[in-house]
Amino acid sequence: MKPRQTRFQALAAITVGLLALSACGASADADNDAGSGNTATASGPVTLKLATFNQFGYEDLITEYMAAHPNVKIEHKKAATSNEARDNLNTRLAAGSGLSDVEAVEVDWLPELMQYSDKFVDLKSPDTDGRWLDWKTKAATDSEGRLIGYGTDVGPEAICYRADLFEKAGLPSDREAVATLLGNTWESYFAAGAQFKAKSDVPWFDSLGATWQGMINQVETAYETPEGEVIATTNPDVKKTYDAVVKAGINDGLSAKLQQWSDDWVASFQDNGFATMLCPGWMVGVIEGNAKGVKGWDVANTFPGGGGNWGGSYLTVPNQSKHQAEAKALAAWLTAPEQQIKAFKKVGAFPSQTAALDNPELAAVTVPFFNNAPTGKIFAERAKAVTVSPFKGPKYFPINDAMQQALTRIEDGSATPEASWEKFVADVQALG
Repeated sequence: MKPRQTRFQALAAITVGLLALSACGASADADNDAGSGNTATASGPVTLKLATFNQFGYEDLITEYMAAHPNVKIEHKKAATSNEARDNLNTRLAAGSGLSDVEAVEVDWLPELMQYSDKFVDLKSPDTDGRWLDWKTKAATDSEGRLIGYGTDVGPEAICYRADLFEKAGLPSDREAVATLLGNTWESYFAAGAQFKAKSDVPWFDSLGATWQGMINQVETAYETPEGEVIATTNPDVKKTYDAVVKAGINDGLSAKLQQWSDDWVASFQDNGFATMLCPGWMVGVIEGNAKGVKGWDVANTFPGGGGNWGGSYLTVPNQSKHQAEAKALAAWLTAPEQQIKAFKKVGAFPSQTAALDNPELAAVTVPFFNNAPTGKIFAERAKAVTVSPFKGPKYFPINDAMQQALTRIEDGSATPEASWEKFVADVQALG
């Protein structure tokens, strides 16, 4: 769901370990109907371990599932960050033991695992055809047609903003007028920021890194080609995007220089830290949690560049699981349309199942904290506006992390934009 820092040395060691893995071991035979959400249970009680990270909105759903399936006990392990979950999964996958029966995987590090797709149970069945948005399924399908992950959420993007700060700056504040003010290009979004900055001391957006993520997710082939060539340092679209976000954030002074997920970033929600931010569906819950007691947040139904998706995850069943049929059934149930809508209401994890997107219950969802914004309707429209599904190869995560570090160096003053780009180039080259 959210990007985190990568430990390059750990990645290198983990990759070596994974390459040394032998072919997958024997696995239990999973019932064909597990993919539809029907539960196949063993003759006695079964304990399933479910590993997630951040906020999936599963707490109430786990209780509901166990009540309906008294033979199943679920132990929920929730990592604090995506990075922590990734390190744990890679380490235990390389070791050949210790993984949970159901493991959540974030889209940005899914490509790494696709290299070892035979270490996961094939979840494909006739019931899975057309279940999710096409690009959601494609990302989790290997070259042999095996589906290794049930899609959870996606991250269609809008703009979240502080209506009260807009009013103080003499700018329109209702969501329709704000959508018009912001426009649908990066140039118009930054221009609106310049208008705001002329009348306010509050920064326009939170950080270069967060804004970069929205911009680069609109580049179809940014860091690697499908053939495996690394082009991150030579792709003119990457350098053009880098220059544009640095100009807006640093030269034009629009960035608050608050790296997402840092303590300062979290605290800033209570202290007028910034006026707008790129806002995938899951960010709604994050903002509400961090800005508790603060009035003025709203959601504008627009996004620079037309449409974009940031984040989203999958539920996988590793071959290590001794209860694969039961694990498949749990994963299928958690990702079914009804449960996806419940998770969206709980934490803003926007559904990826096509049946959920057309459900009137989703369209009716509003969030009181965001001035009763019709988030179900807004993010459904934002999802339909997504026209680019960027290719992400096995080195996407470390390359993007190297870029995030480059942008952070600029904001903390430890390097100039030129020097930080050169360091980014060196870091990418060091990946091999």
